Amino acid sequence: MSDLQTLNSTGWGQVDIAARNRVLRNTYWLLALSLLPTVLGAWLGVATGITRSLSGGVGLIVFMAGAFGFMFAIEKTKNSAAGVPVLLAFTFFMGLMLSRMIAMVLGFKNGSELIMTAFAGTAGVFFVMASLASTIKRDLSGMSKWLFVGALAIMIGGIINVFIGSTVGMMVISVMAIGIFSAYMLYDLKQIIDGGETNYISATLALYMDIFNVFQSLLALLGIVGGEKD
Repeated sequence: MSDLQTLNSTGWGQVDIAARNRVLRNTYWLLALSLLPTVLGAWLGVATGITRSLSGGVGLIVFMAGAFGFMFAIEKTKNSAAGVPVLLAFTFFMGLMLSRMIAMVLGFKNGSELIMTAFAGTAGVFFVMASLASTIKRDLSGMSKWLFVGALAIMIGGIINVFIGSTVGMMVISVMAIGIFSAYMLYDLKQIIDGGETNYISATLALYMDIFNVFQSLLALLGIVGGEKD
């Protein structure tokens, strides 16, 4: 066997595996860190009521402009030293936007229990998807177009429901979002493990959005079906 063949079968493979593991490890660390600004933003929003007036079309515009603006900035800075601070600023913003729903759920007698249940459920989904991603051998890249279509349908349905205000519509959208973004979680994790995603900031952003959407949808669903009024 030539030196080139030897390096290809051993050295390059080991470097490739080490690089994938490094991206996965850095992604998990940054993902855990990103939850802190989210909690801080949610707490600040609930404590001050700063997002209380962001309802209907106004809230939708603020959320869409802020979220897409931050995501654009993250992609532009992901290879620089500014990437991590911009990502953490985004997660603070998302926590702030989530505070309105959290405040509504806390208005129920069992609000704290519902929030903890949604958190535990989201953690459970992540654990299952991470376990599946590490054991499934087949390529899941073909899922991307179907997941994108599903996410687009949820976004359009959510925008329409902001103006309609249907409880049944919210339940349907929440159930769909839990399914779609759980599958997205599996897809994004598999992309990192297989080396399809090599930037840990982009990887963290993708997983963060999956987790955020699953948690938000679980919380909305639990609030609708399990909220106990005083």
